[in-house]
Amino acid sequence: MPSSELQRINAFLSDFARRQSARSVELPGGFAVYDDAFAHSHADNQVVIDGAVDPEALPAVVEEALGHLPHRMVSVLDDATGTACAEPLLRAGYTHSPYLVMVHTGPVPVGGPADVVDLEALRGPLTERWRGFLPDVDDEVVRQLVERRAARRRGAAVVHFIGARTERGDVASWADLYLEPASGVAQIEDLITAEPHLGRGYGDAVLTTALRMAVDAGCGTRFLTADADDWPRHWYERRGFTVVGRSHCFARE
Repeated sequence: MPSSELQRINAFLSDFARRQSARSVELPGGFAVYDDAFAHSHADNQVVIDGAVDPEALPAVVEEALGHLPHRMVSVLDDATGTACAEPLLRAGYTHSPYLVMVHTGPVPVGGPADVVDLEALRGPLTERWRGFLPDVDDEVVRQLVERRAARRRGAAVVHFIGARTERGDVASWADLYLEPASGVAQIEDLITAEPHLGRGYGDAVLTTALRMAVDAGCGTRFLTADADDWPRHWYERRGFTVVGRSHCFARE
């Protein structure tokens, strides 16, 4: 049985997905979200499973919900449910990526030298980073992956873009901060550093600033998600984050 804190985190993630979407449709065990303005964004056009579901029936449910799209993406918030769904989805041609839910349990930093920035300040460095991540996609795909950030403002009571700047004023590292003071939950999402500025402490500046802002907003639960098989999870562990659960993402092109 998930802990009460993990249950609150999963409820936050489910609510965020619904609120951020342009429209949603109820499905057995969850819902589908859609945003035609960002049709190339898998996260904005996907199925989210947040309840009990028949694993064998899930591939057909997803096909019905996302059959008009060139991609399929399924996020399963509960670890046991995601594990049960893995085999049927793998048979249907999906890839499986487990994600760790990590809660900040270390000392709360006094703050950091980053601040709130607007989307305009992020467009340039975010565009360049996406072109580095996805060198083979066209400009429209990159544009949507950048501009979709504006829709995230709908997802939580307070949404900030946090950025650390160089001496010249360029945004070197950035992240989203989602605050829900009524439930005491905050999420730090998509912490990215521009390639020329890696290893210079800008990511730390963004993270410590975001944590301090979450505490000041009354959020006792401060969490993020990290790829279970990638190095950033260890970077976060060294900065006071502890694994409290897992979620699962399944994708197919």
